[in-house]
Amino acid sequence: METSTVKFDSLTAELIQRRHQVHDMCRQFSRSPSKGNLIRLKSLFASCGEDVFIEQGFYCDYGDKISLGDRVYLNINCTLLDGGLITIGDDCLIGSNVQILTINHAVAPQERLKKENFSEDIFIDSNVWIGAGAIILPGVNIGEGAVVGAGSIVTRDIQANCLFAGNPAKLIRQL
Repeated sequence: METSTVKFDSLTAELIQRRHQVHDMCRQFSRSPSKGNLIRLKSLFASCGEDVFIEQGFYCDYGDKISLGDRVYLNINCTLLDGGLITIGDDCLIGSNVQILTINHAVAPQERLKKENFSEDIFIDSNVWIGAGAIILPGVNIGEGAVVGAGSIVTRDIQANCLFAGNPAKLIRQL
């Protein structure tokens, strides 16, 4: 999938209000991960497949840019910063404390003072396993059947059926 960088202003009244509402819903789910709170959380998403399970501690900014396939499992304390689209395919396992981040800021100090945000979509194909504590950075595509080792920082696309690990994540072997 091809990704592009999109500039957006996260400080508009509409987006601030949306984040507050979604953060409240995420906190409520973390305090009480009941079936009703899970259903309310899933209703935020652009799409949510069958048999999706989300453990407590889940966090996102907006929700409406997240698409989850069937049988996705999000372990405890997953963070999805969804200023851009986040697509997770069927049968994916997302480990505890994983961060999937579509948001970035300017590198140049003077540009950062403008408080602009940039987003790049993330696409995770089906049957992917992302190990605990991994960080997926903006604009990354992860191919079908891939594995990301625990604690890895993914800065570039990952091919299908490969094991990547490290900081930055590098090809360890074909699967």
